[in-house]
Formats: sequence, structure tokens, C-alpha cells
Amino acid sequence: MNIHDVGRGIAGACLALLMLAPDASAQRLGSADPRPGDVGTLDGIVAAFYDVISVPPGGRVDWARDSTLYLAGVTFTIMGRAPDGSWQARRVDHGTYAAESNDFLSSGFQESEIHREVHRFGPMAQVFSTYEWRRTADSPVGGRGINSMQIVNDGERWWIVSVMWTSEDDDTPIPTRFLPRD
Repeated sequence: MNIHDVGRGIAGACLALLMLAPDASAQRLGSADPRPGDVGTLDGIVAAFYDVISVPPGGRVDWARDSTLYLAGVTFTIMGRAPDGSWQARRVDHGTYAAESNDFLSSGFQESEIHREVHRFGPMAQVFSTYEWRRTADSPVGGRGINSMQIVNDGERWWIVSVMWTSEDDDTPIPTRFLPRD
């Protein structure tokens, strides 16, 4: 037996122990019960993700409903430009995301998916969801970007594990493969 065989054996044993451990990680973030249509399918959870965040001017996000979509410990990573033009990643938890979003969203925000690519293996899915947003349903498009969501199914429902996004800008237009095809 060589060192590589030992390493593979240890890795396999650790993986087996993790898979047999009680499912303590599949804990919802909030205390409200999810709507079955929100978490029953991959399409449902992505649709709920956009529906919850879309509010009319003066409206309020239903953060209790929103919290039912996420696994405890969810992270949101916002990719943005630093003053020097370099990319910066900012990670926040759900509470920080909600608190920091309320003022911006209160003047109206309608975010909708315009294209989606899904890579799925077993219970896990990587969703690249191109979006556009507007202040109201009939106002001009305010911007576009891509949400990258990691989503898992525990055999009973879908959970969003993490979300990362960035907006399109002049230096980084959305590639045509991530745009709707006519």
C-alpha cells in the first residue's frame, strides 16, 4: 500500500462518516413553514427567490417567507468593483442581506429571470440565472446580471445553500450564452 492509497482510504472513510451523520445541517434558516410550491421543485425555489425580492414602491419584502428558502448558514456573495476597477467579493449572512436591502427595495424593485442554465448531479444543482431588474413592472430595465445559486435537495425539499451575483457593466457584458435566445 502506498501513500496515495492511504490518503484515498482516509478520505473515503471521512466521507462515509459524514454521510452517516445525523442531518443537522438541513435546518431551515427561519421559523416560518415554507410554502410547498416554493421548495417542492427546483423551478419552484428559483421562482420563489425572485418573487420574494420583487416588491412594489412602498412595499416590504416578506423576509419570513424568504428565510424558508435557505439552509441555515446561507451566504450571499456580492461581486462588485473597487474604486480601482478590480473585483471585490463581499460575503454577508441572511440577516445582514435583509437589513441592508430594505431601503433600496422600498422604492420598488422587480427582478425577473430572463435565462437559466442548470448543472445538476444527484441532489445538488448549480443554477446560473440571468436577471434583469426594474423599479416597477412597467419601468425601463435598470440593470442586468447573473445570480449563481447552489441548491440542494434533501429528499423532501430544495434548499438554497449560497447565492453569488454580479451586475453587468461596460467592461463585463453578459455573454450571449447567458442571454435569452430568440
